[in-house]
Amino acid sequence: MKKIIIGKELTLEDVFAVATDESIQVDIDEKALIKVKKNRELVDNVLKQNKPVYGINTGFGSLSDVKIDNDKLKNLQVNLIRSHSAGVGKALEQPFVRAMMLLRAHNLSYGYSGVREEVLRSILFFLNNNIIPIVPEKGSVDASGDLAPLAHLTLALIGEGDVTYKGKQRIAKDVIKELGGKVLELEAKEGLALINGTQFMAALGCLALIEAESLTKHADIIAALSLEGMLGTFSPFDTRISDIRPHEGQKIVSKNISSFANGSEIKDSHKNCGRVQDPYSLRCIPQVHGAVRDAISYLRKTLSVEINSVTDNPLVFDDAIISGGNFHGEPLALAFDFASIALTELSSISERRTDKLLTPSFNGGLPAYLSKNSGVNSGFMIAQYTAASLLNENRVLAHPSSIDNVPTSNDKEDHVSMGATGARKLLSIIDNVETVLAIELMLAVEACTQRQPLKPSKELCKVIDIIRKDISALGDDRVIAKDINKAKSIINNKKIITEVRVG
Repeated sequence: MKKIIIGKELTLEDVFAVATDESIQVDIDEKALIKVKKNRELVDNVLKQNKPVYGINTGFGSLSDVKIDNDKLKNLQVNLIRSHSAGVGKALEQPFVRAMMLLRAHNLSYGYSGVREEVLRSILFFLNNNIIPIVPEKGSVDASGDLAPLAHLTLALIGEGDVTYKGKQRIAKDVIKELGGKVLELEAKEGLALINGTQFMAALGCLALIEAESLTKHADIIAALSLEGMLGTFSPFDTRISDIRPHEGQKIVSKNISSFANGSEIKDSHKNCGRVQDPYSLRCIPQVHGAVRDAISYLRKTLSVEINSVTDNPLVFDDAIISGGNFHGEPLALAFDFASIALTELSSISERRTDKLLTPSFNGGLPAYLSKNSGVNSGFMIAQYTAASLLNENRVLAHPSSIDNVPTSNDKEDHVSMGATGARKLLSIIDNVETVLAIELMLAVEACTQRQPLKPSKELCKVIDIIRKDISALGDDRVIAKDINKAKSIINNKKIITEVRVG
């Protein structure tokens, strides 16, 4: 049984693994626990001194100037969780909640939040037993942390929230007792520590990133198939071109596309034709796909830092308790918006190739809409409409949420990141991109099939074989939606990039 240890550096792959595999167990590094216990003692000393320190014995947000008596601190923490559980919308799917729990526990395990070990053990009890708190997807502005989503998660820890356990929605307290666990009783600062952070948006971002990276690899393979289907030229992918404009993404894409041409009978069949230049959607694949890869690389870098950071407030150091702004989601918010714009461009260039595949003046003489009996049959005409519709939706969703600002907490929190909105939009864009690429994939395979007996490279033939196991060649018109969904499922399960070598 695989085990992940928090309290020392996590990778994005660790987060994805725990999110998607409920058999993985999570534990705490022993050295980290020493720090946790030591810094909790510092919080207890503040309480003994009875001096006002934000987050420990004061109110919150615009109420930070209100001193709270020690005998009311437990009640303060519970009230905080109840009042902040104001999320709305549908419940997050299990992988996102599992990722949230992992990241929240990891964040607290560094010790700078001043919580007890019991808080960490409570989160891990839920995670290791696959008890999934019901967390609504909407309600975070992500500046003073993902307050509402994390409050709903914490509400389950203290027994008051609802959870999903073994496929049924139940009251958290009942499941905890059934499994022999303990309902968490919050001490001073612990409620605030549990909700003050970016773990909701980071959890969504980690899973979005893995899917985005998969899509960039698929896009190169699919674009190469489109090139073959349209009798495009591979000369723009000469690596010497990218060597003198050496953006990392562009270099990788050029290498990928060039490798997919090796041994292609289709490419060799038209090497002496008079066609000099292809449209930009073919000729500029390295420049566009490469720029998208670079944007996604920036998201990876940002998330890698964020998941191993402390985003609580106030922070407990050896010699001081300091209030700051590490909870602010701006680093992630900007990265999500950048990735959203980039992936929208990926769907944009894919949709243009889809259109070219259906147009005889561009597709190397294949029939209109790839239908051998067009007129009576419409072929794949409306598949391109679907791609255009999803592209339009992506362009709307790609509007940056981070440039908006709605002040909260009586203007005390006067600049917020809206990063949680950015994370949710990114996931929607990814879903649309997957469908747009699925449509291009389906059409590109059809175009290559119509070139038979000529074949593309060995690697691309693998892709055709994978598609043809589930989607037959086009004859008379049929319900295209079923084929689109099958192609999308193939992309989603990553079988192509498992079988085909791609950088």
